[in-house]
Amino acid sequence: MTTLTIDDKVVAELETKYDSEMRFRPMANVALTTVTFLLITLSAFHYYTAGFGLLREATHRGVHLSFVLGLIFLVFAFNKKEGVQRVPSWHHPLGLPLYDWLFALAAIASALYIPYVFDDLAFRIGNPDTMDVVMGTILIVLLLEATRRSMGWPLPIIAISFMAYAMFGQSFPGLLKHAGATWSQVVNHQYLTSQGVYGIAVGVVATYVFHFVLFGVLATRIGLGQLFLDVASSVAGKYAGGPAKVSVFGSAMFGMLSGSSVANAVTVGSLTIPAMIRVGYPRHFAGAVEAAASTGGQITPPIMGAAAFLMIEFLGLPYSTIVIAAIVPAFMHFFGVFWQVHFEAKRTGLRGLTADELPSVKESFRKRWPTLIPLVLLVGTLMSGFTPYVSAFAGITSCIIVGMTTSEKRNSAKGLTLMLVLHVVLALVISGELENYGVVLFGVAAVAFVAAIKVLDLPARFTRAELIDAFATGAKYALAVGAAAGTVGLVIGVVTMTGVGFKVSYIVNAAAGSMADFLFTVLPAWLIGKQALMLLCALFMTGFVCILMGCGIPTTANYIIMVTVAAPALVQMGVEPIVAHFFVFYYGVLADITPPVALAAYAAAGMANSDPFKTGNTAFRLGLGKALVPFVFVFSPALLLVTKGFTWGAFAVVFTACICSILLLAAALSRYLLVEMKAWERALAFAGALIMIAPGLLMLALGLVVVSPMLISQVVRSRVR
Repeated sequence: MTTLTIDDKVVAELETKYDSEMRFRPMANVALTTVTFLLITLSAFHYYTAGFGLLREATHRGVHLSFVLGLIFLVFAFNKKEGVQRVPSWHHPLGLPLYDWLFALAAIASALYIPYVFDDLAFRIGNPDTMDVVMGTILIVLLLEATRRSMGWPLPIIAISFMAYAMFGQSFPGLLKHAGATWSQVVNHQYLTSQGVYGIAVGVVATYVFHFVLFGVLATRIGLGQLFLDVASSVAGKYAGGPAKVSVFGSAMFGMLSGSSVANAVTVGSLTIPAMIRVGYPRHFAGAVEAAASTGGQITPPIMGAAAFLMIEFLGLPYSTIVIAAIVPAFMHFFGVFWQVHFEAKRTGLRGLTADELPSVKESFRKRWPTLIPLVLLVGTLMSGFTPYVSAFAGITSCIIVGMTTSEKRNSAKGLTLMLVLHVVLALVISGELENYGVVLFGVAAVAFVAAIKVLDLPARFTRAELIDAFATGAKYALAVGAAAGTVGLVIGVVTMTGVGFKVSYIVNAAAGSMADFLFTVLPAWLIGKQALMLLCALFMTGFVCILMGCGIPTTANYIIMVTVAAPALVQMGVEPIVAHFFVFYYGVLADITPPVALAAYAAAGMANSDPFKTGNTAFRLGLGKALVPFVFVFSPALLLVTKGFTWGAFAVVFTACICSILLLAAALSRYLLVEMKAWERALAFAGALIMIAPGLLMLALGLVVVSPMLISQVVRSRVR
């Protein structure tokens, strides 16, 4: 009988404790009811527009931003002193500070000013009147404060620094110097155009990200996450160090739903970390395994977190292309973590889970097979060419249908028939075959569905109250990322306003060229060409900055900034745009397990009751495969499957080399392959791993030659022990 059972209440408590983006202040009943109603309304707005048509661009983004900012001022306190429950009074209506109500109303008014107050926006751009500047100033200030409350100081400071650069560019030296701008010009660009606050970042969150976050919450609530965890337990749990391997497999599968490192860590980690400690793993290692595995959630198709949806807009590629490109690198990440976990377990002699601790996969599938339908429908519609938001609408609706018509205890023929009929109706609606009658048919089906549920009295996976709570929770997850998207829009606005992105690209290229010139004089000419060496230097600089930026800001914001400022430098060096985007994306994700601010590692350390810094360092070591893979696919783009000139022959070579390199690196870091490794064996393994990541069959062969003495020694020693 399995002991690894997801408890939604426990997960919610852990998220509140370890994820600052979910740390809402306590509220009295009336205030809590009001906020919950607004959260549900926000989810319902996005759900409806995803299925039956988005509003015009400015209106849709304005409504989304007004909800997000207004709610942030109600649920996130100004400081710890105000983060306690207050007795309702005139200066604390419903127990919340009066100034927060005023901030919320001002944020709503300024966010809706653009789409609703005037229709002549095209004539106002470049010539804002006083009211435009006032409302824009209010929105910018409140946006920065909302981001500070929900995510901390780093991102607002970055945005303020960029705006200061826009205004005082004449004071900067060299290439960074520009004419400067007045505050009115800054507000005009950031507020009235689609290049600033209302730009691509807010658009993607409002159009794609929100819907997939809501889908992930609902899919987890109906039991799909538990099914994945049961499968992971049965596949890997019985082997050496079983709970850690369950953590890797479970985080990979659960990551397909969550798209969040911290959410993945607290959900799967609440079950696997205690099990790892119970079988003998050190506490810091148990937390590190879960943290390293959980960061894979943001790079695992089909959801992949917000950055994947931003790639659609930046690159102009279909989502199916992004998903296909992410498959092999995601596999490499989990492959690397798995083998380090395996070698650690073999070296220390750790056991697997006993039969009593393992779930029955057959029984789990019997109870939960209907929960796979929403995921299959989501992926199927995505791959069929439907827009991501329509696919998310299909997945969300399917979750509701499955959740209300089936049960883990028993599935009646009536319930299964109703589920089938409703999925047929859903297919007709999303296919567009009914054109203008889709809304009517869906409405009639929804009313009939509610009536049938009541009449048939079907057992369900969740109640209507739990469904409503899921809609509220989905909106909670989106608040902080919504504010971050608006603030990142300020950074993008400055880049497009001043052209600093091109200047930074030139500086990066020049610095990489200087470093390459120096290194080329000390390295043998046959080892690496000058152009490749220059690109390698640029990649090191870009990766370092991505990690540095990621220490203070979320992955999505990091990706947007780096893809705006740094990725063009890589493209100028001949790197394909999709490859450059994946490089900065992966290194931004790596920051979640890179001290000193390793959010996923610190959350896992809290659950493991271990030292956060030690846990973060170990998690970084476990995730080093993710640090190597981006370099591999830059020099060998075939690893992404969708790049220009792709051939299966080239893919076979780079895939084999990458597998060998990660395996050798895992062995060297764990000090174990077939038996415990000696120092010289580890050195050869490191050398071979680094050689093999270089492109080409020749380097693969050279790497194998280098490690062959180590392999022979390991085989001989393993037979005589």
